[in-house]
Amino acid sequence: MIMTDESGTIDVTQVKNLDVTANPAALGLTAFGITTVLLNLGNAGYFGLGSMILAMGIFYGGLGQIIAGIMEWKKNNTFGMTAFLSFGFFWLTLVTLLVLPKLGLADATSASGMAAYFAMWGLFTLVMFIGALKTTRALQVVLGLLTVLFFMLAIGEITGNATITQVAGYEGIITGLSAVYAGLAEVLNEMYKRTVAPLG
Repeated sequence: MIMTDESGTIDVTQVKNLDVTANPAALGLTAFGITTVLLNLGNAGYFGLGSMILAMGIFYGGLGQIIAGIMEWKKNNTFGMTAFLSFGFFWLTLVTLLVLPKLGLADATSASGMAAYFAMWGLFTLVMFIGALKTTRALQVVLGLLTVLFFMLAIGEITGNATITQVAGYEGIITGLSAVYAGLAEVLNEMYKRTVAPLG
């Protein structure tokens, strides 16, 4: 019911925004997680960087998370909006960094440039991890592991040590699987109206 005062003016303090939109965290976490697993299977040496990873980076990891971030904005969730939009654009920038040189549109980024790229993402993720200390244990695990992953990738780039990058690949697989778990737990818990998969 809309409340009005004696002059007929709507009392906005009595108007509530009833949010009936879906939980975007399920999409954002699974999009991030599955794409991260596939990329890091490549880093671990199981297959090369091909069109499958690039397509996942553009559409699921990239656009999927951007959609989730916009949905979080609608829910007035600054943390979720910032995380999903940022990591969605991370995937789009990563694909662009890889594709532009192949198209002859830009020089390939140097190892030190890629190290700086990953280090800045590591710093961003570290701050998001600190914010996640106010959320679920599952999200803390995802962002904590992701922080380590970014810094390991930066070290691998700056040192040129392939072993570090390979180890980072295995750490990234675990990171991605933790995000997939968190995202699908959101789905299952909502569908069954109880805690099927604990988030902590």
